[in-house]
Amino acid sequence: MTIRARLTLLFTALVSTLLGVFCVVIYGAGEVYRREEYHERLRAEALASAELLFGKETISPDLYKLLDKNHMTVLNEEEIIIYNYLNQKVYESGTDYLNVTKEILDRVRLEKEVRLREGPREIVGVLFTDRFNHFVVFASAIDKYGFAKQRNLGLVLGAGWLLATGVVFAAGRFFAGKSLEPIARIVGRIDAITASRLDLRLDEGNGRDEIAQLSGRFNRMLDRLEESFRAQRSFVSYASHELRTPLTAITGQIEVALLSEDDADELRATLRSILDDARQLNRLTNGLLSLADVSRDESAVTFAPLYFDELLWQVRSELLRVQAACTVRVQLADGEEADVDFGLSGNEPLLRVVAFNLLENACKFSPDHAVDVRLAAQAEGIELRVHNFGPPIPPDELPNIFIPFQRGSNAHRVPGHGIGLPLIERIVRLHRGKLAVESTEADGTTFTLTLPRQF
Repeated sequence: MTIRARLTLLFTALVSTLLGVFCVVIYGAGEVYRREEYHERLRAEALASAELLFGKETISPDLYKLLDKNHMTVLNEEEIIIYNYLNQKVYESGTDYLNVTKEILDRVRLEKEVRLREGPREIVGVLFTDRFNHFVVFASAIDKYGFAKQRNLGLVLGAGWLLATGVVFAAGRFFAGKSLEPIARIVGRIDAITASRLDLRLDEGNGRDEIAQLSGRFNRMLDRLEESFRAQRSFVSYASHELRTPLTAITGQIEVALLSEDDADELRATLRSILDDARQLNRLTNGLLSLADVSRDESAVTFAPLYFDELLWQVRSELLRVQAACTVRVQLADGEEADVDFGLSGNEPLLRVVAFNLLENACKFSPDHAVDVRLAAQAEGIELRVHNFGPPIPPDELPNIFIPFQRGSNAHRVPGHGIGLPLIERIVRLHRGKLAVESTEADGTTFTLTLPRQF
């Protein structure tokens, strides 16, 4: 069922129910008024009959019955019955419609007035007292005129309810359709948006109602998707280019080796060159895979308590084993006191990648391959500063160094693929940390890593 149909049915059901309750209340109020008004007329007839027959100025029962037979009464099928204190019937109009029991007589004497109903017949019993005696007087009749009016009222209310329900249904369907027109336009616009047409956007209108807010949120999502697709296409393009270079070199060297004479020294040199290219290709592939893993599913990354100072010393030892020419000077801001807490919650393998790449990059760009590292414990986390005196990064290039395959102009003579820093940045972002860089001609380049203890 469409939203338009649901809204129409819900609106119609609500209004129809309210109208139905209103009609029932009107009909019930009319019935109560009719009954009260008719009972008052019956009571008046009963007291008037008793006064004429047993009051101060009386007429004979025969004369009164004659008057009654000649339709002097105004009520339909009226009957008057009077009982004395001995429960003896002293007057009856003669129609014999009523069957009065002793229990009813006693009740009238006790309550002074009793109202009854037998089928369509309305009955009123009252106690009439003169100077010497008291009588129980019953007056009954059928309110044909009142019933007819009530029936006509019910027909009018029922017809009005049906007509109003139909009008409400039509109006609800019309206004629901008008209200949902913007959604229909949005659906049509969304159908036109494809992977090749992510530049299309929804009309946000006046920006005030919920539809405009939905359009705005959807447009922001499209902006992010478009940026993600653009980054993905760029990533694939750069990755293909970077992978093609060492593969082409390896293929060419193998072809040359196959065509050359069996010179052991030349063959050994070719194999070394192929090995270097293969290692470069392996590093590039591992970097691409690591970058893809970190960007793919953040929820799959597990965190556990660790001590960053211990991790830093381990990474330093690993780097010095691989790059023997490097010099890494580590300074703990609070000394080497045992009570200094460098603990935090994180993913140890990923943080090891961060620390290793920061130290390795600083070592590569430093003229003397010397790196200064400062680790400080803070109340909410830890701060790692990695500094080198290599060539500075131009200020206009600083915002781009964390984009995959984007390398600064100071890195032309330094081997690399532009993957390390983007990988570091994404791992730090995954840990809800911050990574900042400062680079000047006078002071060199400093990367500042801040990681929270918990997040």
